[in-house]
Amino acid sequence: MSQAVKTQERILEKLGIAQLNEMQLAALSAIQKQSEIVLLSPTGSGKTLAFLLPIIAELDPKNEDVQVLILVPSRELAIQIEQVTREMGTGYKINAVYGGRSISKDKIELKHKPAILVGTPGRIADHIYRATFNAALVKTLVLDEFDKSLEIGFEEDMGDIMYDLKNLKKKILTSATNEVEIPDFVNLDDPHYLDYSKDGVKELTIKSFISPEKDKLDTLVKALCHLGDQPGIIFCNFKDSIQRVSEYLEENGIGHGCFYGGLEQKDRERSLIKFRNGTHKIIIATDLAARGLDIPEIKFIIHYHLPLRSQEFTHRNGRTARMHADGTAYVLKWKDEVLPEFITEPVEEIITEAPTPTPSEWETVFISGGRKDKISKGDVAGLFLKQGELKKEDLGIIELKQDCAFAAVKRSKIGKALNLVDNQRLKKKKVRIHII
Repeated sequence: MSQAVKTQERILEKLGIAQLNEMQLAALSAIQKQSEIVLLSPTGSGKTLAFLLPIIAELDPKNEDVQVLILVPSRELAIQIEQVTREMGTGYKINAVYGGRSISKDKIELKHKPAILVGTPGRIADHIYRATFNAALVKTLVLDEFDKSLEIGFEEDMGDIMYDLKNLKKKILTSATNEVEIPDFVNLDDPHYLDYSKDGVKELTIKSFISPEKDKLDTLVKALCHLGDQPGIIFCNFKDSIQRVSEYLEENGIGHGCFYGGLEQKDRERSLIKFRNGTHKIIIATDLAARGLDIPEIKFIIHYHLPLRSQEFTHRNGRTARMHADGTAYVLKWKDEVLPEFITEPVEEIITEAPTPTPSEWETVFISGGRKDKISKGDVAGLFLKQGELKKEDLGIIELKQDCAFAAVKRSKIGKALNLVDNQRLKKKKVRIHII
């Protein structure tokens, strides 16, 4: 068995993945052999791992410059790729840069150049202009969800970046759809296409909930009670609508989080953390959450507002029924509403009377220490299990960030545990711990 195969097996074991899927195996082979690859595969099918594995295998451990540049449309996707790469435990440095955080913080982290730099086009273009790193030394470029970057106005920045990447050996483009043109500035000569865009959502069912009133809030609450304690996303078209829906759900005792562009980055990130660890079963979001986010186990999505284009409808639906799991997309429709042509009239699901979903048994706590303090997930678990006197079943998902950490703790145990662990020493740092 070659060293590369052994390394790959070790990475998959660390990530808890038994084996790669068909798309990932095909991408692994193509990226190793081809210099221009266009990978089309649905949201949630595992594209990130598909390009990271072969890219990491080709890194030069003696090279102290940025070798790989990954451009992404959103901060969340940048953070997600950074986190996945760290969890792979390769030993190579990776950093994520994006708007909404201090440029000086970026410069400190990039003083020691990462092998892989991931970021949004605007922030990457800014760093190239500031000469924070030498773009001419980058060998591999990944344009992840490249159509989304173009759609939200990054075309000029992406063109400027491409101009400075003088010595690229490999270009990898990914998208969840095949309904997009590749812009000329990417300069593809003879790309190798891997089109899995029709795969991965075979178990998706589309249904509708009918609202007798034009104002659909009351029907939404009844629908959520009908669906019960399942994780799901409610999609709205506008942030003002999200706030209105959020207030109504709160009035009716339905716990939830919110996710949209107007939120501060910290609040967006914490909303996703609480959703992932079960503190919130429901998240209300704009199309910003339609792809590129690490939010597994979605049993349903509800279109509170219908999207304006077929692509958004597809991407929203792709949040559920991921990786061949089953899921349902519901259209919340006023009885007199006419659906757009791209939506076939779905079968109506009758809403049955049901109690309000039970509040989550989890709370999320913030811990004021992270990777830069040499703190690991095991350290956090040890603090809560030993000093906090929790049992294993009382401690849920732990997420580690650069300068902090988050943990899910059973609501019934959190009061006593916090008194025991707050202001205690974790590794060499005294940490503050509180509920968020």
